[in-house]
Amino acid sequence: MITANDIAERLGISVSTVGRALADDPRISEETKSRVRRTALETGYVGNRAARMMRGASSEVVALAVPDIRNSLYSAIAHELSGKMGAEGFQLMLSETDDDRRAELRHLRELSANRVAGVIIVPTARPHSESVRLLRALPHVQLLRRNPALGAQWFGVDDREALRRATAHLVALGHTRIAYLGGTEELPTGAERLRGFRSALREGGLPDAAGHTELGPPSSAEHGRRAMRRVLQNQGAPTALVLGSIQLTLGALEELSEQGVKVPGELSVVGFGDEPRFSWWGPGLTTIGLPIEELATDCALWFLRRLATRPSDDGPHTSVFSGSLVLRGSTAPPRRAAPASSVGHR
Repeated sequence: MITANDIAERLGISVSTVGRALADDPRISEETKSRVRRTALETGYVGNRAARMMRGASSEVVALAVPDIRNSLYSAIAHELSGKMGAEGFQLMLSETDDDRRAELRHLRELSANRVAGVIIVPTARPHSESVRLLRALPHVQLLRRNPALGAQWFGVDDREALRRATAHLVALGHTRIAYLGGTEELPTGAERLRGFRSALREGGLPDAAGHTELGPPSSAEHGRRAMRRVLQNQGAPTALVLGSIQLTLGALEELSEQGVKVPGELSVVGFGDEPRFSWWGPGLTTIGLPIEELATDCALWFLRRLATRPSDDGPHTSVFSGSLVLRGSTAPPRRAAPASSVGHR
């Protein structure tokens, strides 16, 4: 294995100069840095990262902590972040919390012990107090979800407006019984999306009773199926449905297909997110499109700048992106002649 001593001997310089050159120390001339780097590349030298970390230096690893990588929203964001970070010499490490605050704490302890350069986190609903303390000691930014205890740096989507527009579309079509399947109010995204749904009902002159809500874990497609089943079994079954997460959308669509519900004849549906399969599901799914690439790119560029600054420069920052309503064939005016309880009773 090639060592720093080998490079020093080959170039006729000291080992300390080699180390400083590879660390981009300003005391070393650009010519010497260039010679050292070229020789390191030619000989296949790999620096001892562990030794650097023992001296207190951080690694070139940026961690991304998400609830569930099976959610295409998070995997797409991870892909974009990995590319942007890699272009600047950082490696993206993935941590999956399963929306469990204990798992979140366990990951953060390990990341802190390994001196990661920083953390991009989709936080759990109630982060542990030690998680808050660990994050305060690390450069970090919140993504999609925002918890005030974790700081004032956040990149997310205007969830309230996205759900308001989706629900308003159904109200404008004439629907007066609309169901909403969304995440729990304990999560900031869940609370904001529910507010958007209820706001559209009020703006449309509909009473709260016009909206049937089913709230639960947003990362569970199985919960989406069970909730959809309950909605269809309701005696006052709705004529329209709006969904508040990708996984809930997947579960609801599976249940609708299995039960043979005619969309939009019996039930108009607005999904969440815009996976490729949504465009060809049934008549084509009307859905809330999310600006994933723009969100991830802006977050990555901001965070890279943050890593290059002093901690004292870590001021508040908020970037909010707008979703879009993608209109396809799964929404239509309600069938006036159909009895209210016809959906789901065959």
